[in-house]
Amino acid sequence: MRLSSQTVEVVQALMNNGRTWSYGYDLSKATGLKSGTLYPILARLHDEGWLENKWEQSAEPGRPPRHLYRLTAVGSLSAKRALKTTVSKTRARGPAYEV
Repeated sequence: MRLSSQTVEVVQALMNNGRTWSYGYDLSKATGLKSGTLYPILARLHDEGWLENKWEQSAEPGRPPRHLYRLTAVGSLSAKRALKTTVSKTRARGPAYEV
């Protein structure tokens, strides 16, 4: 799976949380990505088997349930490999600009 820079940010945020569940809103804050970018990435990672998700019912009446996300064991291993490859390719290309 090829990782865009935005996907790398999401995967890193999820890896920083280990096996704990994360709300989409918290991932948005951690990455700076807007929902229109974040949620398609989360859906793609889920479809690839990298993520598991679940709904959490709100304890407050009238509030909608919220989606929670975390890396699967396979996702964590795949993410580590993909990030290592992404970092290696970026270093091999060198800086994107001249000083």
